[in-house]
Amino acid sequence: MIVRIMEEGQFDLSEADLDLLNSFDSTLERAIETGHEDEFRAALHDLLARVRHDGKPLPLDALQPSEVILPPSDASMEEVRAMLGDEGLIPDTPDIADRT
Repeated sequence: MIVRIMEEGQFDLSEADLDLLNSFDSTLERAIETGHEDEFRAALHDLLARVRHDGKPLPLDALQPSEVILPPSDASMEEVRAMLGDEGLIPDTPDIADRT
């Protein structure tokens, strides 16, 4: 699964990482719903840090389609709210292209 962090790059993560990322995504959504800026900042930081930690960075010149696009670390709560879909930032089952 290819995840893009805007203004940063793409990371290749296994499908097994999806459940963990969704738990971070849920925490971020709750922080946005309650409007708590400190919780939002921490949740966004934690989500992006997990992607960076678990993902394998792709070369900057790689042109892979991204199944998930995440906001940059300095995004505002309103910017992230505008990016949320019905399933948050990370869908439960992203359309993963066959990369065989």
